[in-house]
Formats: sequence, structure tokens, C-alpha cells
Amino acid sequence: MESKKVCVIGAGPSGITAAKNLKDKGLEVVVFDLGSDVGGNWVFTETIGHSSVFETTHIISSKTLSEYADFPMPEDYPDYPSHRHLAKYFQDYARHFELYGLIRFKTLVKNCELLSDGKWHVTVECNQVESAEIFDALAVCNGHHWLPRMPEYPGNFVGEFIHSHEVKKFSRFAGKRVLVIGGGNSACDVAVESSRVAASVDMSWRRGYWIAPKFMMGKPADVFSTKIHWLPRKLWQKLSALSLFFRNGSNSDYGLQEPDGPLGSHHPTINEDLFFTIRHGKIKPRKDIDSLNGNTVHFKDGSKGEYDVIVACTGYIISHPFFEKSLIDYSKGEVPLWLRMMHPEIENLYFIGLFQPLGCIWPGSELQSKIMARELSGKWKRPVDIKKQILLELRHPDFHQIDTPRHTITVDFHRFRKRLLAQLPKE
Repeated sequence: MESKKVCVIGAGPSGITAAKNLKDKGLEVVVFDLGSDVGGNWVFTETIGHSSVFETTHIISSKTLSEYADFPMPEDYPDYPSHRHLAKYFQDYARHFELYGLIRFKTLVKNCELLSDGKWHVTVECNQVESAEIFDALAVCNGHHWLPRMPEYPGNFVGEFIHSHEVKKFSRFAGKRVLVIGGGNSACDVAVESSRVAASVDMSWRRGYWIAPKFMMGKPADVFSTKIHWLPRKLWQKLSALSLFFRNGSNSDYGLQEPDGPLGSHHPTINEDLFFTIRHGKIKPRKDIDSLNGNTVHFKDGSKGEYDVIVACTGYIISHPFFEKSLIDYSKGEVPLWLRMMHPEIENLYFIGLFQPLGCIWPGSELQSKIMARELSGKWKRPVDIKKQILLELRHPDFHQIDTPRHTITVDFHRFRKRLLAQLPKE
């Protein structure tokens, strides 16, 4: 069988495992990446505009459930590795599987056009010079944490109003009055870390969030949760919620709203320090914002506060700017892909890592990549009723979550892994 030429967009955690598994099947692979090294968001840089982790970031899933099956993390790595550990891990992966020769760094993918013969015409730009190549298939691995979603409020704020995307080092908040919007992982990290240097830190929540620790009974929380994951979903939710209550008490004990749905109805926030920092008086909880006026922020409970900086930790928009919107646009509403990767009509287009697990993305990306590589090498066939399968997935999600843009691509780590493994019988 004639080898196919495959374009991989992105050399982050999903892109490198896509490249590795395609290469394993003897396919010709070209990877384009805008950065200067392997690792995507996990390559820390102070450059504004590049989507990278904070200077203090550690992973929120444990290494046990975050490593690639084909390349375990080093034994001396901590339970929750830092961004430095992870950047090295991804770069070691790329060296071990000899991927660097396949990657063209500092290259922007500008346009991907589906030709009449089914091939892809891919236009890229490097050093202000455009070029184009033809590919038999396309693997989209550009991630979904790079285009900030900014909130809008009545009025005008005269201080800094930024997205967490712009936050690199927390020294920028030294001596300032800071308001953090949101209750997700980034919001809690920004609030806790900035409270070490800021004059004051307030935290505005629109709704209640589930806050989970990183450790339960001396084990990483995700490893602990795995022990009871086999239980019926409602029982698992109740037992997990009860364990969090025994560990933390109620959100109201800290001046925060209670979660407005069962565990899993929105992404839980993994943070060991938020409650501690609130009770030490370093973070003041606030309700949702009503309006802005100069340096004053008015909240919906009638209170107000004065701030120098507002940091919106309000998530990201799913974006694929290299496609015409008439072809692909997942920025709003449902994302109709089978196994979160396969288009209902375009058979040589794959999305690797376009899902948000209650857990880590990378092991799932690895399994998606193996399925893609098997299909492109002629060793696996997708179901003929793929549109029906997509509809079933959309109508029977792993969790029934609140209706927000953040929750359009959620999967359960363990259940999703089983669905992927079901398509990978041993060769």
C-alpha cells in the first residue's frame, strides 16, 4: 500500500503522540508548530501572546494518570510534576522516538483547503515567507487553550483588565489591588499565587464550584477516585462529594457559593491552597460582577470594591483559524466528532486532543493517535454509521453538565479511555 503523507498541526503533547504513532505505521509525517520547541503550553515563556503555563504551574492530574503508555514518566518525578518536568518529558519523548526531524518550528499554519480530489492544500508561513504543500490527511492538534474568552460587563474599568492568558509571572501584581474572575483551576492559581505579593486579592464567582484537593488519604486524588470509579455514577458522585465534605467542609464555610449541581456537572477545580488562603485572610470571596465604574467594581449583592487589576480567568474559545468557517467552526455549540476525533463526512481529517476529560488529555490523545494511524495504514475501518454514532455520543454524554461554552467537549477519563481501547484490539 502506498504510504500516505500526513500533516500534523502542533507539536504539543497531542501533536507529538500523533506524529509518533503515524511514524510507527510507516506514514510520511510533517509537523508544523509556531513555537521553537516541543511541548506547546508547557514550554514556559514570558512572551505575551504565546499560550504558556504560569511560572509556578504544576499539573493538576497525577503523573500516574497523565503519562503516555508508550513512554512512562521518570520514577523520580513527583506526583504532580512542574511545567519544567513536563516540558523535559515531552522533549525527551520527541528525542526518544526521533520526531525532531519531522517538525518544522516557528511555522504558522495559515490555511487548510480541502481539494476536489480529497487531498489537503496546506499553506504555511515561516520567516514571513509563505509556502504550500499537498497532504493525504490532516491531524489537527493545535489545542483549545489559546484563544481567550473575555467577559463583558456594563460600564468601564480604567485599570488593567486582562485575561489569565497574559499572566506569566505573579510579580506583576506586587502591591496592587487584584480582582480575579472565575473559580476554575487557572482562577484559583492566579488568586492564590498573586495573594503572596498583592496588596489585596478578591475573587468573584458567578456560581459555585466543586473544589477538590490534590491528595486524599495520602494518595493523589485521581488515583484515590479510581478505586471507586466502578460504582454506579450517582453513587460515585455521592461518595466523592461526601469525601470532599469531610475533607473541606462546605463552600459556605469559606464565604463561597455552593456548587449548583452534582459532582461532574461542571469541571471540578483541583487546588490545595484556596480554602487555606481564604481562611488566612489573603483572598476575599465576592459574588458575580454587576457593573464597572472607573476603578470601582459593583457586585450583584450590592457590595463594591476598588481595584487596580482585573484578571479574567474565563476560559478559551475553540478555534481553528486555518479552516474556512463554512467548513469547520466549533467555537459555539456542540462538537460533532466521533470519539471526539472523527468528522462525520471528511474521512481524512482527525482532531487529536479536542476533548476535556475529568483527568488528563494526553493518554486519550495517545489512543486517538493509534486509531488514526491504524486507519490511515489500512488496518482499521471506521463504522459505516458514523453519523449515528456521533449523535449517540452527543445525546448520552459521560456527564450531564451545565450549559456553558466550557462544557461542550467534556468526557470522563476512564470511560473515554475504554471507548478508545475498544477500537484497538491487539495486533
